[in-house]
Amino acid sequence: MQTPKKSRQIRGSREVAEALVVPRFDAQAFLASAGAGRSAAKYSAKRNVFQQGDPADAVFYIQSGEIKLVVVSENGKDGVIAMLRAGDFFGEGCLAGQALHMASAIATMESSIVRIEKDTMIRLLHQEPKLSEMFTTFLLSRNVQFEADLVDQLFNSSERRLARILLLLANFGKEGRFEMVIPRISQEVLAARVGTTRSRVNFFMNKFRKLGFIEYNGHLHGELKVHTALLSVVAHD
Repeated sequence: MQTPKKSRQIRGSREVAEALVVPRFDAQAFLASAGAGRSAAKYSAKRNVFQQGDPADAVFYIQSGEIKLVVVSENGKDGVIAMLRAGDFFGEGCLAGQALHMASAIATMESSIVRIEKDTMIRLLHQEPKLSEMFTTFLLSRNVQFEADLVDQLFNSSERRLARILLLLANFGKEGRFEMVIPRISQEVLAARVGTTRSRVNFFMNKFRKLGFIEYNGHLHGELKVHTALLSVVAHD
């Protein structure tokens, strides 16, 4: 039978051991909160997170909303190079020595963004396997997407490119994630993403609607419904 003194010693040892246990790193919890080396902010639609040419000194994570990456040429022509949504990172070029942002990041709807300082991100990628795995998976997926976009731009018609982008916005091909309804998106954004004019986008959108591939009001002020039948445009020879 334990004496009161021995019981106190055992209890004290257990409390010390529990105090020494380091909580396991939770990547999602880290990315969903503000703290040392990171801050959270909300951005209204059309507000810049950063502009092309700004110092690149942080990585950003989208908690909610959508961000478009836009590049502007010397003669003022702009192009949308990526449309990002919740769960995506951007600004990661700073980790590879990029001193200035090569594109502007603009919210297309109200968005919640976490800013992670460059030094903090580098340290955590070395120390925390869960965050490193999550970040690496994103970068690989992004690289595959960029390659597919390049092939699409080189070899497919603007009609096919538009159909493919609408399917991508609906997450078609991502198991268990197909979203028939896409939040509001302007024809200007679609035109910039496709690499054509707004009038051409309007022509094809009306064509898709008449064929029953999509549903929307004439000005895309509301939600856009995409049907899997739209895949026939991409797959058609």
